[in-house]
Amino acid sequence: MLVRECNVKFCRRDFFITFFSCAIATFFWFLKQKFAHSTEADVDALVHEKLNGILAKTGKITLDIPEVAENGASVQFTVTVESPMTEQDYVTAIHVFTEGNATPHVASYYLTPFSGKARLTSRFRLARKQHVRVLALMSDGAAYVARREVTVAVGGC
Repeated sequence: MLVRECNVKFCRRDFFITFFSCAIATFFWFLKQKFAHSTEADVDALVHEKLNGILAKTGKITLDIPEVAENGASVQFTVTVESPMTEQDYVTAIHVFTEGNATPHVASYYLTPFSGKARLTSRFRLARKQHVRVLALMSDGAAYVARREVTVAVGGC
């Protein structure tokens, strides 16, 4: 039986140094991710990407969300967009963004004329006092945006 000898010396000390270095680096990476919050510029970039060159107007969107959320772990919101929801004029998409969470793009909802109403209710988590922004895209190429500030008593993220 032929046994090959390895010229590389790897002692127990080298193993522990490598292991703990990786563990410390991973810990700081997770720590950075936990406390990372998106900024207004991050949301602006996402909205600009969704608009694809269209100029967004205000109006037609009603964003019903409490001004003060006692628990940020579950904040209910309702978005209503004024639209006849006919085959010629309807809401194609509703996008929800937050400016203080680690992930600024909260959700996207896609609608058709068969949706009946352009109204949705859902819940999300909010980390701190921040702005919630809603973008509605219409079938005729128009876009509408609404923005509301929410104060969070106990953060949920």
